Amino acid sequence: MFSKASRTAIAHTLSSIANCDWPDEYPELLTSLINLLSSGSPDSVHGAMQVFTEFIKSDLTEDQILPVLRELLPVLLSILGSTETHSAPTRARSVAVFRQCVTALFMVKDQHPQGTKEAVSTILPVWLEAFKVLLKIDPKQDVTNTDNWDGLAVRIQIFKTLDTIHTSFPRALTSYLQNFLTESLVHLQALHPTFTQYYLLTSESAPCSSEDEPIELPQLICPIMDFAAAVTRGGKVRDWFTVDNLNALLAAILDFVQMTNEDEETWANNANVFVAQEDDETEAYSARVAGFDFLGCLVDRSPAITARSLQLVVQHVVQSSQQQRDAGRQDWWRPLEATLAAIGSQAEAILDCIDDEVDSGRAKPIDIEYLLSNVIPSILNLSQHVFLQGRGFVFASQYSKLLPTELAGQYLDAALQVIEGTEGGIPVKISAVKAVHNFFQGGADSALVTLAPRITKGLGPFLFVTSEDSLSLVLETLSVVLEVEQGKWLTTEMADSLVLALLEVWNKNIQGTLEFQRQFDSLLTDIFTTLARSPASGVYEVVVKQALPPLSAAIASASADESWVAGSAIEIVTSIIQGSPESGLGEGFFALVAPNLFKCLGESADRDVLQNGIVCLTVVIRKDCNQLVSWHDGNGRSGLEYTLTLIAKILESSDESGGLAIGDLIIHLLRRAGEAVLPVLPQLLEAMARRMRTAKTATFLQVILRDLFLSTDMTNSLVIPFAFLIINNQRDTVLSLLETIELPHGSGLEGLINTWCENAETFQGFWPSRISTLGLIQLFVSERPSLQNLIVKGDIIVNTTNRNTPTQFTPIPFPVKALKLLLHDVQSGGESATMSAQGGGETYDVDSDDDEEEWTTEEKLHQGFKEDEFAFLSDMLGPRGMAFDNDDVLDESDDEDLKNDPVSVMDMQAHLIAFFKECAARNTANFSALAGQLKAEEMLVVQQIVGAGI
Repeated sequence: MFSKASRTAIAHTLSSIANCDWPDEYPELLTSLINLLSSGSPDSVHGAMQVFTEFIKSDLTEDQILPVLRELLPVLLSILGSTETHSAPTRARSVAVFRQCVTALFMVKDQHPQGTKEAVSTILPVWLEAFKVLLKIDPKQDVTNTDNWDGLAVRIQIFKTLDTIHTSFPRALTSYLQNFLTESLVHLQALHPTFTQYYLLTSESAPCSSEDEPIELPQLICPIMDFAAAVTRGGKVRDWFTVDNLNALLAAILDFVQMTNEDEETWANNANVFVAQEDDETEAYSARVAGFDFLGCLVDRSPAITARSLQLVVQHVVQSSQQQRDAGRQDWWRPLEATLAAIGSQAEAILDCIDDEVDSGRAKPIDIEYLLSNVIPSILNLSQHVFLQGRGFVFASQYSKLLPTELAGQYLDAALQVIEGTEGGIPVKISAVKAVHNFFQGGADSALVTLAPRITKGLGPFLFVTSEDSLSLVLETLSVVLEVEQGKWLTTEMADSLVLALLEVWNKNIQGTLEFQRQFDSLLTDIFTTLARSPASGVYEVVVKQALPPLSAAIASASADESWVAGSAIEIVTSIIQGSPESGLGEGFFALVAPNLFKCLGESADRDVLQNGIVCLTVVIRKDCNQLVSWHDGNGRSGLEYTLTLIAKILESSDESGGLAIGDLIIHLLRRAGEAVLPVLPQLLEAMARRMRTAKTATFLQVILRDLFLSTDMTNSLVIPFAFLIINNQRDTVLSLLETIELPHGSGLEGLINTWCENAETFQGFWPSRISTLGLIQLFVSERPSLQNLIVKGDIIVNTTNRNTPTQFTPIPFPVKALKLLLHDVQSGGESATMSAQGGGETYDVDSDDDEEEWTTEEKLHQGFKEDEFAFLSDMLGPRGMAFDNDDVLDESDDEDLKNDPVSVMDMQAHLIAFFKECAARNTANFSALAGQLKAEEMLVVQQIVGAGI
């Protein structure tokens, strides 16, 4: 007789064999496994189901799944119903395998719609009826007067399977939803006493299964809440949510989100776990987290109704908690803490609901002010119940919007006393910090500025005793405090000690996990930028004096195996530069960091280090270009030469992602360095031209979205500098140079124009798009013969009957393509074209007589995408349908100085109209003949522009 572990190992081995040999070399496998399931032997059934779990998941093809399910599912259903023959764990496994079958069925529904429809209509109802019968059995039978909790295993798998069915085939479940919601509520109510006994009142371990595997009650509670939450989001059973049902459901949720004994012990001793469990994206799933999620679904679906029911439930909890406290119950605080935590988790939605109801002339659905005035103050001094005490601080800060100024000040002062005090454990200290963070994040600067120095001083010691999640919370809090009135209240002494502390924290935590490191670096750089930006006298100078030498040393000393140290140090230096005053970086700034920075960038092959270095140099050029141009090393080599060497290194690299910021560096260098860059301009342009044609130019119809944006950014980096030079009196110089450069598939000019035209409608950023538009105008009016005869890709040829046909384009002269792009800009109110060049503009339809999959009418209108998919892509690709002069399109990705550039503030619509009118009047580049090659719709637009304007 094999042990369970042996059977599991054998099952895994057999699954691996099946992956290679079934069905050709092992045709009898399926029959043998089903015979084992039908044998009645628990061991045989257990082993066979282990194989089927892996088998269905990975080894069945689309054509094999339906035949296998027809044979397998009746046997599984028989096992589920054989309560006398098979144990509960075995029956639970039959449901688990069935759930895997449902998932497999969902995966093939598009390939076999008729077969799937038949299976869903004939198989699912039988199983759902079986689930109804099993869930009707009182769940208390499985947890009372029994040596094990085997029965829970079946219920766990049933609710998980219901959730899967609801996700995969919701229509099949529609008529059963009210019944299963009722059973969900019955289960929650029936199992709460057991939950209280084993998880709240004592440390007694819950019974295991008969197979010595732990079965925890939360393993059932979570799937129940997940299923009910999914049904709530679906909105198909609104009639079920009567006042009585909703009140009972909310009461059940609050029962199960109470802190367990294990929670209390863990959170009291581990600050990071305590902080993480409050995070919306926590990975530590529990009944508490599931309950918060479920409550969020209820509030989202019916805010006012849910809030009114919450009011009734909260009143009951407050009253019963006080009664239990008066009766001397030690755990009286748990329900109250859970209720405050649950309502606090939905603070934003509840506040919005209150505002909406009041604005509509209705009464507030829930009285949060009562809690803030009459409940919370009394628990802030309960040091013997630190979790409730801490929850009081956090709750008050989550609803600080409703607090009168005086009361808010009292709460904040109380939190500060906890932070400054020497007493108090981890929960209340962390809660006080979180409360300060919330108060400062949503409060008015004028009310907080007097407390900012005190809080900054109080947070200082926390920097040295926290790590990971708790350190992130402290840094987030420090960041929002420093932003109050831009830190004008800072003193040089405070800045000095703060910088030294932050650098010590940086040294201590530089080797954290990747996820933490990213968050840590982001927080730290934000803080350094805020410190450097402070208008307080002498603060910037102190930041530079204390931070720059050790950061420069770190850049130089970091080994290749610790490249992240150099990369992080460069990021912090960049953040200080970003916060520097308008007057410049200050004497000697760049001279101090330049030698080590250029040495590191010259030797490093690390993508992140190079990327950070490029960004750093770009910001230096923007803020104080003269420091880079005037700096020379001991051998007389200038900062400009080093920068050009770095650019050449990036352009020669095959790794595009390492050079996505190179365009910004080149653009700002050209804008700021002026004549200093002219001697090396030919070499720079040739390197850019050669790299441009090797950069990826994939469209979103050919590759996944991620590759699209990598390629678009790289092309943007290489084309826009050319466009910038063309519109800044270097047009003929640039074009003449490009005509002499020979590339594998033509001249440098051909490479530029083809790349430009193929990507003009996907350039990212407001300023670059405008530069592209102005550059196209200059190219058109140049009337250069080499441009007049250049053929580029025109409109896409769409095969309306076969989506798998390779993309083709109509060939058109470059001047015609330029007019098409500029016309689109006019029609967008002066906004640069943002739809895909390959998919935008007019399309030609060609017929197909093959039997390939056809596009739907909706997909024909949106280049092979559903309307919502196309809208999503359009939003990501750039602003659309918005006036080009609308400041809203100047997003955070555009540099501040570019926003103030003359190109950004000019009236582009008027400029384009003037261009078309002048070309028509002078017949520039044989304009009339070129216009004749446009589509009828495009020609009509031209006529409107030339005639009366738009």
